[in-house]
Amino acid sequence: MNKVYEYMSEMFKDVKYFDEIPKGKGVRAKLITSINPNAVVLAAAVESIHLASLLHDDVIDESELRRGKASINAKYGDKIAIMLGDMFFAKALERLTNYDKKASESLAKTIYTLSLGEMEDVALSEEMNLDKQKYMDMIYKKTAVLIEMACFESARLANLDAEKYALYGRNLGIVFQIIDDILDIVSDEETVGKPVMNDLYEGKMTLPFIYMYEELDEKDRSYFKTLFKKRLNKEEEKWIKERIQNAIKKSYQEAKNLANEGIKNIKEPFLREIMMKLIERKF
Repeated sequence: MNKVYEYMSEMFKDVKYFDEIPKGKGVRAKLITSINPNAVVLAAAVESIHLASLLHDDVIDESELRRGKASINAKYGDKIAIMLGDMFFAKALERLTNYDKKASESLAKTIYTLSLGEMEDVALSEEMNLDKQKYMDMIYKKTAVLIEMACFESARLANLDAEKYALYGRNLGIVFQIIDDILDIVSDEETVGKPVMNDLYEGKMTLPFIYMYEELDEKDRSYFKTLFKKRLNKEEEKWIKERIQNAIKKSYQEAKNLANEGIKNIKEPFLREIMMKLIERKF
């Protein structure tokens, strides 16, 4: 992972904000280099695209926090955050084109799909979406497609069974988002770095909320609609938590099934471990 960040530091040595951008654990880069230790350029490109999408995402969601720290848009404004994201997209494609043409074409298609997912996310939040399939399609495009591409291309470059690894990456991305949906409800602001049930406030009917709504009677459905896009007080949070427990269990089981499908034909201990840790994630 150090090699990847060293390479990224060289990529963006002329970008003064680079060191201030909140970075995660580099999961995508670790996946790539675990499948193919020589694919450092691919790993750096994918991590750059991920950071770019987060920069844009924070602007769209008007988020002031990213991983518990001030977001770039909160510190320097939307214009800087958008331009940084664009620079990351451009540099990642430039480096990857010089590294492997097929991988760069795959990444370009992935960026397009990511953008579609972002647009669908915005559209779905404009009104209360109760269609599970629409939500699952959106999180595939917005979250899972980049991990799927990363796993596929790293395996292809190593002459491995790329489709097997693509399925793993796709499921990993969807599992991540479902667990994230659950944590938004059951965790606390200090742990997740954002307000509890922030998804509902932003108009995002995530999987647990969709399943909960299906189980409510008409009276409770009517009341729940009044909570949509509202910053909840403690009593309203309690009302939801009392009614959403079964939906959370159902969502968790769905994530677990996808995780098992994803690792079914995967032998690498690290890849299996990261999927299992994701299922057990508490933050």
